Amino acid sequence: MGKTLPQIDDDLKAWIEKQKMFFVATAPLSPEGHVNLSPKGGDSLRVLGPLTVAYHDFTGSGVETISHLRENGRIVIMLCAFEGGPRIVRLHGRGEFLLPDHPDFGKLLPLFPPNIGSRSIIRIQVDRISSSCGFQVPLYEFKADRTVLDEYARKRGAEGLYEYRCENNVTSIDGLPGLSGLADKART
Repeated sequence: MGKTLPQIDDDLKAWIEKQKMFFVATAPLSPEGHVNLSPKGGDSLRVLGPLTVAYHDFTGSGVETISHLRENGRIVIMLCAFEGGPRIVRLHGRGEFLLPDHPDFGKLLPLFPPNIGSRSIIRIQVDRISSSCGFQVPLYEFKADRTVLDEYARKRGAEGLYEYRCENNVTSIDGLPGLSGLADKART
């Protein structure tokens, strides 16, 4: 049975922190634009308060989340239990991306494990929390986090990642601004 929750309480926070993976979805305003859905892993999601969460965003091949947040701010995080009792939680809200020059970036970054691949921190003011059963979500056994992204980031180095973002994170697949005009601010 699905239900909405008024806030992230201590029990929900503990459950969120145990999850090894979550999904982030955003969409442009245009009906012709592409909806984006990305899996996220590692130790990259934090509950900052009863209605605020943040995740560490790493340099990647696309920049859809940042582009959509620039355009309209809409975002949802979905977590589902792959171990233990069945449960799905969705955190709907308005998001913002914090680049390294943002005053709060330096305050939030220490909450996450160090990672050279850091691109931004996505902070979300949650306005709707829903929980549902997840009876059909399969059980999986967690083996380990993948290390490929960390190894790639170390190999490229800070300058190489900056160059990659300048080449690949300037606009979304639909041509929306991503890091365009923000490339120097995205330098870490």
